[in-house]
Amino acid sequence: MDAPTILSRLQFAFTIAFHYLFPQLTMGLALLLVVLKTLYLRTKDERYNTAARFWAKIFATTFIMGVVTGIPMEFQFGTNWARFSAYAGDIIAQTLAMEGAFAFFIESAFLGIFLFGEQVFGQRMHWFSAFMVWLGTWASGGFIIASNAWMQHPVGYTMANGRLHISNYWEVLFNPWIIAQYMHTMSGAVVTGSFFMAGLGAYYLLAKRDLDYGRIFLTIGVIAGVISSAIQLYPSGDMEGAQVTAYQPTKLAAMEGLFHTEQGAGIVILGQPDTARGTLDNPLIVPNVLSVLTYRRWTATVKGLDAFPPDQQPDTIDLLYYSYHIMVGLGTFFIAIMGLAFLLWLWRRRLFTTRWMLWIIMLATPFPFLANIAGWFTTELGRQPWIIFGLLHTAQGSTAVLSSGNILFTLIGFAGMYLLLGILYVVLVITEALRGPTIPQESTQQAEGLEGVY
Repeated sequence: MDAPTILSRLQFAFTIAFHYLFPQLTMGLALLLVVLKTLYLRTKDERYNTAARFWAKIFATTFIMGVVTGIPMEFQFGTNWARFSAYAGDIIAQTLAMEGAFAFFIESAFLGIFLFGEQVFGQRMHWFSAFMVWLGTWASGGFIIASNAWMQHPVGYTMANGRLHISNYWEVLFNPWIIAQYMHTMSGAVVTGSFFMAGLGAYYLLAKRDLDYGRIFLTIGVIAGVISSAIQLYPSGDMEGAQVTAYQPTKLAAMEGLFHTEQGAGIVILGQPDTARGTLDNPLIVPNVLSVLTYRRWTATVKGLDAFPPDQQPDTIDLLYYSYHIMVGLGTFFIAIMGLAFLLWLWRRRLFTTRWMLWIIMLATPFPFLANIAGWFTTELGRQPWIIFGLLHTAQGSTAVLSSGNILFTLIGFAGMYLLLGILYVVLVITEALRGPTIPQESTQQAEGLEGVY
């Protein structure tokens, strides 16, 4: 693989990793906004409505950052990946256009109503706008994932004149690969939103301020977090593992650091891959578990990397291995944290006064962002050396006329601009969080103790 292609991959990885910090939060918060607004309509307690308005501000700020950082992604298909775009553009453009024409339009239009139309349209329309924001946000994610799922498992196409053409739109849109990937991505986004909300609630309780809102944020965040963290493991994680085993066995071997085919293969908890020697250093392995998880038999044979030619193996085995284990390791911690927090919440609401647990939840807030990014690295690195699995090699998809200097210049430019955008976003969100939720003066008499609700 030549230097311009490697730099194009690096630029795309950097820009998409930074961009995905924002959609994962908006997709998670969108569902929680519907929950808050629903609770307000059912209880008529103004604090739920105030909490919804508060999180809508953070959602809107994050949404804008997602839009700004997402625009360069589509331009890179033409600037850095022109041969890929020419080869498969007839298919990829379909799902990306649907995302912009329908899902993004719904999301942005109803977000405006949710932010500014409460007094004009009334509470039921305000709830409906929150629901449509959630629907548009998750539909947007669905169309994007449909594009990626097709690259992982291409279906519904024909080839003519050296290019791919769509033959069955519905087969592309409902690719069998998309079900597990969509469930895993959306539940991962809810994990991020849940930890973000619960983390801020924990901060309020530790700082002894906005106590009612701290309890609300913790309650909703922990309940949503324990459910979504469990879904990450099963069924979505199990389904993802099954389809990788069936369709991308080289990815499975590299993720697990399985250099040699084994009967009754174990799952690696810790270890450092040595790709030069084809070994795993200092391994901590649970025997036979990988065979059970993949083929449902203790003695099943799992193919290692030695079963495949070198040109069919991922070219970044070390990074793929560590990305996968970071994702799985953090996901395991999320289940433990949210599970324990949920038990403390059930046990006479001890969660609100257990300071060590509040500290854990608050400090854990950034880690779902890292886990989601590591998950996408696992997905994309494991597909290598293919940009479209089984059809087009990554080296054949980059733009032929770009030099390394061209790409390095834009990469440095992106890094500088995204640094400034990142600092601005952090300042805006921290400022809003420190300001805290504010309840309208005329509604204070409606906001009485919620301890019974918690």
